[in-house]
Amino acid sequence: MTIAGAQSRTSPRFDQTARQYDALLLLSFGGPEGPEDVIPFLENVTRGRNVPRERLDVVAGHYLHFGGVSPINAQNRALIAALRDELRRHDIRLPIYFGNRNWEPYVTDTIAQMRTDGVQRALVFVTSAFSSYSGCRQYREDVARAAETLDLGDTLTFDKIRGFYNHPGYIETMIELTAERMSRIPPARRATTEVIFTAHSIPQSMAQGCAYEKQLIASSRLVAEALQIPSWRLAYQSRSGPPAVPWLEPDILDELATPPAAGVTDAVIVPIGFISDHMEVLFDLDHEAAERAEELGLGFQRVLTAGVHPRFVTMIRELIEERMTADPQRPALGASGPLHDVCPLNCCLVGAGRPAPETASVRA
Repeated sequence: MTIAGAQSRTSPRFDQTARQYDALLLLSFGGPEGPEDVIPFLENVTRGRNVPRERLDVVAGHYLHFGGVSPINAQNRALIAALRDELRRHDIRLPIYFGNRNWEPYVTDTIAQMRTDGVQRALVFVTSAFSSYSGCRQYREDVARAAETLDLGDTLTFDKIRGFYNHPGYIETMIELTAERMSRIPPARRATTEVIFTAHSIPQSMAQGCAYEKQLIASSRLVAEALQIPSWRLAYQSRSGPPAVPWLEPDILDELATPPAAGVTDAVIVPIGFISDHMEVLFDLDHEAAERAEELGLGFQRVLTAGVHPRFVTMIRELIEERMTADPQRPALGASGPLHDVCPLNCCLVGAGRPAPETASVRA
């Protein structure tokens, strides 16, 4: 078995050849779908990382606040349904399989089913737009580990679809969604409205080995410039792990309380680092950040994530076609150009090549 995104290379490579695929694997994080699932799910996420049980109990309370159900699986199923329709309209006959890192359907079980169904070459779409160990490389390792467990050899191969943080389809989606929420601000207060882009915080040791921060800034700037937003900032949210371990800052709650200028009346929060309204968006933004804004007397608007926005679904189809086309057009906005198809050897490593033990998030 090989997964192109996990090959050892000294430099990025674009795949210029047309390839035929017989399946798409949508690979995501997973989440509990009932109260009895919450603690086992959190134990899966944090296994081997020495996260105290007290921390798990605190985070479990966040899930139980929403009935013990993370919306992420339902949202991924909705995305799969929308993508199936999109592929059908364009006569792309590609069955879509769904696998998770941390909860059912587990990626190993999904790949076992793909083998049973006779799949030989599959594309992999990871539900993360940005490069980091936890947002890209760890998923590739999961596929490789599953293939080794199943002893696939080279009977089933996988090519990961490139990251899309600067793809026109993603940026155009976020521009439209941001504009819609900004239009809800009364005209008299728009000049005193602050826009804050947010993403999941990661340990600084992880950030040093990837382009996560750079890509987030680039995506945020593209959206802000398109909407002629004069004042915007990037903040982080949803950190976990020991307090002594440094993670990316500033935190969104702190950033709300420290506006860059006097007279700010409203805050528009753009969760640029997330593609669906899952638990970290619902709890950390719609609950905690909204409460903080109310305490500070700020108007509050939270922009929707890409979800099943038609342009976002079209973008995924375009990325699939890109890998099935010889010498494809590879659209990208900004100065950095499109991301590679095949990751280089040192891509998204932590330290000397091993992930830091505190890298697990305990929410999804």
